[in-house]
Amino acid sequence: MDIFERVTKNRGALGVWQKDTHGYFMFPKLEGEIAPRMKFRGKEVLTWSLNNYCGLANLPEVREADAQGAKDWGLAYPMGARMMSGQTKMHEELEQKLASFVKKPSAYLLNFGYQGMVSIIDSLASRNDVIVYDSESHACIMDGVFLHKAKGGKSYVFPHNDIARCEKMLGFAKKITDETGGGILVITEGVFGMAGDLGALDKIAELKKKFEFRLLVDDAHGFGTLGHDGSGTGTHFGVQDQIDIYFSTFAKAMAAIGAFVAGPEEIIDYLMYSLRSQIFAKSLPMPFVVGALKRLELLQTRPELRTQLWDVVNHLQKGFRDAGFNIGNTESPVTPVFLNGTTEMAANLSLDLRENYGLFCSIVIYPVVPKGTIMLRIIPTASHTLEDVDYTIDCFKAIKEKIDSGQYASDKIHLNI
Repeated sequence: MDIFERVTKNRGALGVWQKDTHGYFMFPKLEGEIAPRMKFRGKEVLTWSLNNYCGLANLPEVREADAQGAKDWGLAYPMGARMMSGQTKMHEELEQKLASFVKKPSAYLLNFGYQGMVSIIDSLASRNDVIVYDSESHACIMDGVFLHKAKGGKSYVFPHNDIARCEKMLGFAKKITDETGGGILVITEGVFGMAGDLGALDKIAELKKKFEFRLLVDDAHGFGTLGHDGSGTGTHFGVQDQIDIYFSTFAKAMAAIGAFVAGPEEIIDYLMYSLRSQIFAKSLPMPFVVGALKRLELLQTRPELRTQLWDVVNHLQKGFRDAGFNIGNTESPVTPVFLNGTTEMAANLSLDLRENYGLFCSIVIYPVVPKGTIMLRIIPTASHTLEDVDYTIDCFKAIKEKIDSGQYASDKIHLNI
């Protein structure tokens, strides 16, 4: 069969909805300044779908730093990859400050988190090594594991946060590495970005007393939001020193582009010379470096931003629980609202929220969540107010009555885009 013919006929689990949902539920256009209230299809909506946790995106000092960086350097500088011609003192300065913040000896900048994580796994794990990872790991981790397996490496997955099964998988991994002479790499997340629950970092770290392995943690949603100083989930649990390789992205709390990896100096030096996603890519443009330096400074010097965030988070999550909604086991700003129903019901419910209540939040369906489950993913930020929260909870109480009475039940999506 011709490749184009096959992909046209089989668009995948999400692509089958493209005709009915493109531009509304998928690839929607939010317009205006990044803020709790933006425009969607010409109407103002209260937006709960942006990972701007600490509200940095549109702070005047951040906008000024971004603009000044572009004015001083343009988007081209530095030209070339870091290894060849793209190295600058400011890139190194940002790395040093990131390493200090997350309590690691060294750090290395990455252009993007997704490609960076894939490349980190590829560089660290040889075909003789075994990877043990959480079943709900982000797609970038999964793709890194797939690449490891393509090289002939072995991997074991344990059910989400199931430490007993993790220990069992480590036992299997040890048998293999005893034969191959390889090592074991355990991978998990600090905060799982869909459901908002925390990785069991303290319990996994305890397993180091029984097994020899290295721990790689993706802390994209924990960096800037968790820990007494915002330095992440490892600090929250008191095990940051047990995380061998710490990874995070700028796309969440920093409201920017880029990422970094931190760990022992000799390992970061090795990654600098081994990460294919960086060796064969242009250096992070200077305005992003300048902007990241300002954002990191604010995360460290303005703890009230994190306090504001958690005031909103706690008020929102308590409101949902008191109203009888299932928000799972979240311990982070990520606030999922779980409902039972079909994809069509999810779409009609979300349509009602946007068009009649002025609420915009992301809707998550199969295959991201199991069939029959709907998840409305709410992302509170330091920019939201408690009044925003109260209005949102009142809206959800109203739609709960409609859900219970079956008003959203249908075999069609009632939207003519």
